[in-house]
Amino acid sequence: MQLDFFPSRTLTLYLAKMFIARIAAMLAVLVLVLMALDLLGSSGKILAAEGNGQAELWTYVSLRIPQLIARFLPYSVLLATLISLVTLNQNSEVVAMKAAGLSAHQVLAPLLLTALVVSIVSFAFNETAVTRATATLKAWEGAEYGPIPKESSVRTNVYLTDGANILTAQQLTGSGNNISMRGVTWYQRNAAGALSQQIRADSATFANPGWVLENAQRFDVAAADTATEGRILVGEGLTIAQIELDSVDPDAQHFFQLSRSIDAYEAVGRRTSELRAKWWHKLSGPLSAFLMPLLGSIAAFGLARSGQLFVRAIIGMALGFAYFVVDNAALAMGSFGGYPPFLAAWAPFFLFALIGETVLIRTEE
Repeated sequence: MQLDFFPSRTLTLYLAKMFIARIAAMLAVLVLVLMALDLLGSSGKILAAEGNGQAELWTYVSLRIPQLIARFLPYSVLLATLISLVTLNQNSEVVAMKAAGLSAHQVLAPLLLTALVVSIVSFAFNETAVTRATATLKAWEGAEYGPIPKESSVRTNVYLTDGANILTAQQLTGSGNNISMRGVTWYQRNAAGALSQQIRADSATFANPGWVLENAQRFDVAAADTATEGRILVGEGLTIAQIELDSVDPDAQHFFQLSRSIDAYEAVGRRTSELRAKWWHKLSGPLSAFLMPLLGSIAAFGLARSGQLFVRAIIGMALGFAYFVVDNAALAMGSFGGYPPFLAAWAPFFLFALIGETVLIRTEE
């Protein structure tokens, strides 16, 4: 096997241009179809909010499309790989390249290089556009598609504990002493651990210490009685630092911001397995696009006239989709501590890289 992976500049550019065009086409098709299906399911909820109309639907589309691109770009690379290699095989271009002395790795090298560039672009896109869109969309969903909160630190579905007591909020905005909550519920337990009263309020502000609930309604469990209270102070043990830690969303934070959040968790002795697995996956996730040409390479070789080209394409597709299944399963295992975070994020990548390379070497090299 020759060691020069790019023996022809013309051939490299030809394959790279063909491959990138098919990636763009497949990504556009997937995103348009999935966005249409998503919008069919979500448009009713969006339009149900007072004052929402066509503009809000387009806003939802602009926030959802970056998420779809990030999720389905590796699938697009896989499908583009299969289409490109099957086309080259049917046109006997693979035969011509091998007859000219190119090895299987040299045929795939331009595709692998293109996929690596796509992975780098995908990482940059995820860290800039996708994290911001995710944070805004989650805040909008938390507001039930009402006016989009303008604050940059909006968090939704917040769950906080103060000893045996629990404070939940539909939405949390601001930072430092200016933190405020909306849609607040306070669950207070007695010494036996049973729920003694539940307090609901429209909003809550930080009182240093404690939280002042506005327009609160108290429900006494023992007496089964409801009373209206103006202002109630609760949760005096809930500090700003605890709230900022408990409201970390790894999908809405970029790589370096999430790294700082993990360091803050570890400094106070908190469990970081889930956050660490998501942190590693911010690298391994985009890099999965680099793996797709190797997994789909089985479709490139073997004579088209043998009748096995379709079977080879199916095998390549099966390998690619098996990777995504194993990757999601490993990430889920890492989230609750079943796997070490590094292993959960990287084991599927290295495993399928070895499988793809083994298949390629055993069948073609």
